[in-house]
Amino acid sequence: MDIILLLIPLIPLFSAVLLILLNLKKPLVTLLGVSSIGSAAALSLALNGMLWQQSEFVVQASLGQWISLEQLQIQFGLYLDPLSLVMITIITGVGFLIHCYSSAFMNEDPDFRRFFAYLNLFVSAMLFLVLADNLLLLYLGWEGVGLCSYLLIGFWHQERKNNLAANKAFVITRIGDTGMAIGLFLIFYQLGTLNIQQIQLEAASTWQIGDNMATLCCLLLFTGAIGKSAQFPLQNWLPDAMAGPTPVSALIHAATMVTAGVYLVARNYGVFQMAPDALYIIALTGTITLLLGASAALVQSDLKRILAYSTISQLGYMFLALGVGAVSSAVFHLMTHAFFKALLFLAAGALIYVLHHEHNIFRMGGLYKKLPLLTASFAVGCAALASLPLTSGFFSKELILENVIHAGYSGLWWAAVLGAFITALYSARLFLVVFFGPSHQSASKPVPRLMQVVLVILILLSIFGGIQPEGLQFMYSIDPTSNTEHASTFYFFLPIITPLLAVLLGGVLFKNTLFGQELSSRGLSRIHALLKSGWGFDCLYHALIIRPFNWVCAFNKKDGVDLIYRRIEWATTLSHQVVSRFQSGQLRTYSASIVVFFTVTLGWVLLQ
Repeated sequence: MDIILLLIPLIPLFSAVLLILLNLKKPLVTLLGVSSIGSAAALSLALNGMLWQQSEFVVQASLGQWISLEQLQIQFGLYLDPLSLVMITIITGVGFLIHCYSSAFMNEDPDFRRFFAYLNLFVSAMLFLVLADNLLLLYLGWEGVGLCSYLLIGFWHQERKNNLAANKAFVITRIGDTGMAIGLFLIFYQLGTLNIQQIQLEAASTWQIGDNMATLCCLLLFTGAIGKSAQFPLQNWLPDAMAGPTPVSALIHAATMVTAGVYLVARNYGVFQMAPDALYIIALTGTITLLLGASAALVQSDLKRILAYSTISQLGYMFLALGVGAVSSAVFHLMTHAFFKALLFLAAGALIYVLHHEHNIFRMGGLYKKLPLLTASFAVGCAALASLPLTSGFFSKELILENVIHAGYSGLWWAAVLGAFITALYSARLFLVVFFGPSHQSASKPVPRLMQVVLVILILLSIFGGIQPEGLQFMYSIDPTSNTEHASTFYFFLPIITPLLAVLLGGVLFKNTLFGQELSSRGLSRIHALLKSGWGFDCLYHALIIRPFNWVCAFNKKDGVDLIYRRIEWATTLSHQVVSRFQSGQLRTYSASIVVFFTVTLGWVLLQ
């Protein structure tokens, strides 16, 4: 079993290396790139079959020693438990479907081989991240994911805006990564180990609950999650990441990079339990993020940016769940979100593919008869995103809301319900405008058969992926924080009714100007512009960081540090010129100077 565990991240890694080094023909690139992820997915399913009857298990494997110092022993160690098994199943399963889709979507791209090399390296880095048994190896996978996202977002580097988007993603996520790296140093200094399981044990024995050092370590780790998972206030890189090819967007949003932060907190939850203040900050950050993302998605006109802001919002729900102690609910929503978000992104890619690369939803419209499969894909994906009953998103999101109210955070619960209402509203807006709005253009070419097969599989997963005991248990629970049956019924039914009301409201507003692009009210236009800019975070950071930095650079154009050394050089040169005048080379001058020196010295001594 340990051999299988070792092969899962290594097969995509070797495939990426071969694709980089060998100049293979396109059919061989497709075979190697897709089959490697397919093999990893098959091995993940095999592990699921072997461990199906076990609720608690641990499988470990090692690729050898990495660092061996007196107080620091680090191996390339892999650790499999129920959490990491769920993660590798999602990464390889959804990743395999995205790879299959990519072989058709990117078929005409001249850099086909480079694309699959980056894609395989991306999946391998994510697998090392979730299987690492120590934080240093996890950080290696963490940085590998960041590097691959930079390469893939800027894949079409011929256009400057794509390079700027890649740079933006790389720089902003580095902010969080720096805080996380400091957190690793502090954890090792405090606990003497970087092994994840030992850290959980040492934290419980070293720190008291609420210890300031525990809170600081947890917040530093959480800064890494804020950057990678696009949480407030570092969420503004994710919409611009849509500059990459659509399969990249699907992979980043559904199965890999943005889920890394959720996994980081879930994996180290034993440490976070020692810091209740940090957990509350996580819950509050998630709540703010889900509202920011949902409200911004409500007014976007670019198809992929709507989905990007929806990802930010759904990640906020996951962190809200983590903050209130509902780790399994967060991971459950991570799984269902992977299904319906991959469906939405790949359906969006197919739609863009057949509509002459059109992204503006208001230039689409009337496509429900011409593209029935894409209509069904968006219908199921938007329904799951809006958490309509009996979809996968319904079970996972309702479970999060139930856990929030059970934890006693009624304010956060109301904010999450508001976010669910807005989510259902923009989901209805997206679906109705694209497929039932005024027709502007027709499909230029059919959707390739392989892309259709992938969409059908994801439709089934988005419908049935949440039907399991973990997803149904909320239907039989009673709210322990409520004193009356009426209150329990209220908290149970309001989150169910809210998305339905939002969808109905979306239908009513479908042809209203609030749903369109033009607003007559000046105040509403300003609000619309603010929301469309993602609450103006780019402008805020430009004013608070970039502009002052540019001013300092302009002020320091001549480099003040170099100026100090230039002044020292000038003083040394001047003193040399003065002293060198005494070196005339004439004997009488030297004799006279000696006589003068002794005369002055003798006079000074006699005067004392």
